[in-house]
Amino acid sequence: MLLSIKTFIWYISSFLLFDELLHCHARNHYQFIVKEAPYTRLCSTKNILTVNGQFPGPTLRLHAGETITVDVYNKGDYNITIHWHGVKMPRYPWTDGPEYITQCPIQPGSKFTQKLILGSEEGTVWWHAHSEWFRATVYGAIFVYPKPETSYPFPKPHAEVPILLGEWWKQDITAVYEGLLATGGDPNVSDAFTINGQPGDLYPCSRPDTFKLNVKHGKTYLLRIVNAALNDFLFFGIAGHQITVVGADGSYTKPLTRDFVVIGSGNTLDVLFHANQKPGQYYMAARAYSSSAIPLDNTTTTAIVKYNGNYPSSPSLPYLPYYNDTNASFNFSATLRSLVSEECPISVPLHVTTQIISTVSVNAFPCGFNETCLGSNGTRFRASMNNISFLLPSIDILEAYYGNLYGVFGESFPQFPPSIFNFTAQYLPLFLEIPKVGTEVFFLDYNSTVELVLQGTNVVAGIDHPMHLHGYSFYVVGQGLGNFDPEKDPLGYNLIDPPLLNTVTVHKNGWAAVRFQANNPGVWFMHCHLERHLTWGMNVVFIVKDGQRQEERLFPPPPDMPPC
Repeated sequence: MLLSIKTFIWYISSFLLFDELLHCHARNHYQFIVKEAPYTRLCSTKNILTVNGQFPGPTLRLHAGETITVDVYNKGDYNITIHWHGVKMPRYPWTDGPEYITQCPIQPGSKFTQKLILGSEEGTVWWHAHSEWFRATVYGAIFVYPKPETSYPFPKPHAEVPILLGEWWKQDITAVYEGLLATGGDPNVSDAFTINGQPGDLYPCSRPDTFKLNVKHGKTYLLRIVNAALNDFLFFGIAGHQITVVGADGSYTKPLTRDFVVIGSGNTLDVLFHANQKPGQYYMAARAYSSSAIPLDNTTTTAIVKYNGNYPSSPSLPYLPYYNDTNASFNFSATLRSLVSEECPISVPLHVTTQIISTVSVNAFPCGFNETCLGSNGTRFRASMNNISFLLPSIDILEAYYGNLYGVFGESFPQFPPSIFNFTAQYLPLFLEIPKVGTEVFFLDYNSTVELVLQGTNVVAGIDHPMHLHGYSFYVVGQGLGNFDPEKDPLGYNLIDPPLLNTVTVHKNGWAAVRFQANNPGVWFMHCHLERHLTWGMNVVFIVKDGQRQEERLFPPPPDMPPC
């Protein structure tokens, strides 16, 4: 009998150990199956590209410093890549994801095992497709928890909720993208914004599936907000409640309490929401912010915050600023500050070794012979940084750099604007609209301290630009409206507690100054996160050289890199 009991205990112990090993393996290894699936929104059904059949896609829950692998199977009909937005991927750009920058696309019927290496990120980052415009439906959140032996720098919330803001087109997204390329004009605007994939009560055929957040009175909830919209900044708020920002782009911020927030395309915000009002139902809502006169989706997406209990179904809408309220947008971003403490130290570069000043502009080309173009005054829209409109190569730049392949990219990206003029003047000469076209990169020495000043222009038309850098976060040390003054503006830099972001807003006809230490060797893409501007060429590639020591050098490529 005693032997039987011992055998039973051994069996149970072995089972539990095996189960724990299985759980550990499953937690560090994931499968993303990219495939089409039918989804119904706004009274009609269409096939969309998804991951694992889900829209939005699955949420990854990881810890700071963790490394995982994701097997990406392309079972769709189109080439695809997946980017891990905000994950720094130290020394390992091979699986960062932007097509023809760090890899060639995963072809239909193929598989690519992508390694994610987390660095110092804590908070919310995300993942999305980085080929053509497939991130319209291929995206999801990544929760990065503190390391197991540490905790949040704020009281633990009752629950954590992903709030993914997106866009929905009735039209197939490939048709929207191809229409943009064919006409040279602005793309068709979306038919709806979404919260967690649902348009909400204010759209036709949408009320039954509106996302609902059930809350308990007196409890605090951490909303992990991602702006996954392709072409829009968004205002967001909850009726009758203030919300408190405690993190942005995978780093902690000083608590900032507001009635609403504005979030650029590509940005994330961690927001505490206290369910402390009269029990009932309240709308959370988002709608576009746009500083330009371009066509926009002027609709409002909603979800419902519902306190436990039975209440009349007549929620009120939150106050959100008017769609072109630049002051509201600028004032919000200008008040973000890093949390600075013994547990959350920061390291702002104080001595700059490399300064780069780059314009970010919407441009235009003359329409080709026998073409009809829908850009400004019958032209074809382009976009540029320092008057170079980026052209994707036919093989990826990382492979060319690592393998010393010549002729794939040039090394002539200007360190400063090639032409100096009043960048934000109301009227500018037409010849300034036409950029050069090329695949130019900028080399950075390992461990150099970089200051990058991004200057918006009024060439063709001024507009806000959410500029995203892969492989790094940077300190936003300064922002302003108008032309950057290299003598006066640095005197007002915030070198004490600037926010640490991976996507910075360059406001309409304004500028932003960021600093970072180039200590992550590899090939890293920088681009406007408005998809139309990326497509038009508002991009550059930074190549950070290897350091002297082994731990300062690029890892070798994985064996299953997708072929070009």
